[in-house]
Order: sequence, then C-alpha cells, then structure tokens
Amino acid sequence: MSGFSNSPRVVKGGIVTLDPDTSVVQGVIALQYNPDTLSRSLQIQSTPGGQDGVRVDALRLRGPAIETFKLEAELDATDQLEFPNKFPVAAQYGLHPQLAQLEMLINPTVETLQSDDAMANAGALEIIPLEQPLTLFVWSVSRVVPVRLTEFSVTEEAFDPSLNPIRAKVSLGMRVLSVDDLGFEHPGGRMYMNYLANKEQLATRAGSAAISALGLGGLP
Repeated sequence: MSGFSNSPRVVKGGIVTLDPDTSVVQGVIALQYNPDTLSRSLQIQSTPGGQDGVRVDALRLRGPAIETFKLEAELDATDQLEFPNKFPVAAQYGLHPQLAQLEMLINPTVETLQSDDAMANAGALEIIPLEQPLTLFVWSVSRVVPVRLTEFSVTEEAFDPSLNPIRAKVSLGMRVLSVDDLGFEHPGGRMYMNYLANKEQLATRAGSAAISALGLGGLP
C-alpha cells in the first residue's frame, strides 16, 4: 500500500465464472499482477464476394467481429513464503492452488466426469457434451465480456525445496462469445450486447476530426 493517502486504488483484471442458467457467481479470480500488455485482434465478419457474376453488397456485415484477447499473467509466492505462519497455504503448496484454480476453467470436475461415465454405463444412447460455467473476462468496467478460453500454457520458473512452484507465468488466449455464439436470450449474450453498447458509447466520445486534417478541401 502506498504511503500517499490520495493514491488511486489499483483495479485488478481477472475472470469471473457464472452458472450459465441462473447467472449466479461461482468464482472470482483476480490476477495477482496486471499484465503490462493485452493483445487484442478483431476478425471482420464481412459478406463474401460475389460468385458467377452475382453482385454482393460489399458494405454488409454478417455479424459482430470475432474478437480475441491474449495476455501473460505472472504469479509469485516469494513474498508470502517469508511469512509461513501468515500464509500457511503458500508455505505448504506454493502456487499449486492458484494454478489449479485457473486450470479448472478448462477442465470438467471429477463429479461431472463420473456422472457422464455412469450415464454411459447405464446405456444412455446420447451423452450431452460437458458444459462449463459461463466465463467472463473483466478488464475494467468498460470490458466485461463472455469468453471461451482457447489457449492456456504455464511456465513454472522457480520451486521451493518440496518442488512446489513459487514463480510462474500463465499465457491465456480467449475468444469473445457474441450473440452469434450464445443467442440474445442467454445471460452471456445479454452481457455481450452490453459490452458492444459500451463500445458504441465510447466511440461517440472520441469525436470527429475535420476533413481538412487529412489534407482535403472536400470529397470528390
């Protein structure tokens, strides 16, 4: 904590998991340190070009752009290990709990797997694919968006005498789930619409430059 009373409170980025049916919060993961960079890409959903001489309107969009995020989160238990009585979990397990919490975002629970196996052994003809909680990526109040994790890798960089990891980097890749993926009535679809509406509002705050700034006196 800073010694200056007027220092701004640092907001952490993170991930929230919700029940996909009730929207009840199941878990909140706050990143230990905010990454210095956040990579974003948007793939335009444009209308394909005409074939066999059929004219297609080149200005039409088929849907929202496909947006992806990539970041690298750093985890470090070194400071906690200096006070084992105050942080007994870190002293016993290092970063295992934090890493496991992130990894369970992409793994089904043991109970779910056992239930699925029991249905198969009972002769169920069709097993519905396992459904994970609705995952939200939160990066300030302006970016609260439903995502699917598409990339996940961990580099463990240091270990305690029991080989528990005490420093690690986690690389995450996420694909934004839009109404094309979830539908308008799904809780995640409604959250995406709020996310897109916020983009619209922010865009209006950017203002518009004069056309003369582009070296033009007018359009031909």
